[in-house]
Amino acid sequence: MVCLGTSYGQRLRRVAEVSIGVSIGIGTADLFTHLVPLEKIWQIILIVGCAMSAAVLLDAGVLFVNQAAVQSIVVATLLPQDGGVGRIVDALIGGGVALVAAMIVPSAPLRRPRETAAKVTTELARLLGSAHDSARSADMAAAADTLARARETESTLNELRQAAGEGLEVVRSSPFRRGARGHVRSIAEVVEPLERALRNTRVMIRRIEVSARLEETMPPDYLLILDQLAEATEAIATELGANRPPDTAQARLIQIAESTANATEPLTLSAAVVLGQMRSLVVDLLQLAGLPHHESVSLVPPRP
Repeated sequence: MVCLGTSYGQRLRRVAEVSIGVSIGIGTADLFTHLVPLEKIWQIILIVGCAMSAAVLLDAGVLFVNQAAVQSIVVATLLPQDGGVGRIVDALIGGGVALVAAMIVPSAPLRRPRETAAKVTTELARLLGSAHDSARSADMAAAADTLARARETESTLNELRQAAGEGLEVVRSSPFRRGARGHVRSIAEVVEPLERALRNTRVMIRRIEVSARLEETMPPDYLLILDQLAEATEAIATELGANRPPDTAQARLIQIAESTANATEPLTLSAAVVLGQMRSLVVDLLQLAGLPHHESVSLVPPRP
């Protein structure tokens, strides 16, 4: 049960840490109990210290060290006469069972990366929609609220990173899930462009807030492009949620990229920043839609 834990990630590492940690703890305690009669508490402390030191010298993780300490206490206090060979065998059997269970995993860790990616992308679409509304009405309070929501997406993005890592761990370790390797890897590859898209969106919203505070007017075609970006992002989220490749959004994003190249010349610093962030956002969304980075960049025409 300790090997399997509640998380699908790093199960093979946990199996090794628990099995070897138990063996080291039992072996250390068994050696001491045969050499020195246990009469005082300091002897048990010495046994535990030696077991933990051996685990640390092996550059082990926390779980490894804890198991070595716990098992040395069990053998030293409960099994001083019988030794701990049987418990070493038990640990190896338990580790083997956990290894089999880790390979025969349910499909939940394979669905979770896709579902989380769709969730993050949906929130990105909502942020872009709110940014459009704030820029159109020059509402500083609404822009500030949207910016606060954008800053809260980091936790959801961390959830996506964890889900992608667990999915990759499953397809690497389980021979029964090798067929899903390509799909899980494709989802894992959206983490980086999604992170950049959220970062670019935060910068853009911050500038929209400044623009509203200065009572500046955003060019109408900028508002149209921002609305189109929100719709394209929502389309990508829908495809991800339906377990379909989001490449159908590529044509729409290429049109938006051309619109940014021919957009009105910005008359204020805020407008210039918003336009620049929208052009960067198109590149990020093209990557989300399945294109490599260099091709995504090449599809955004330079401004005349």
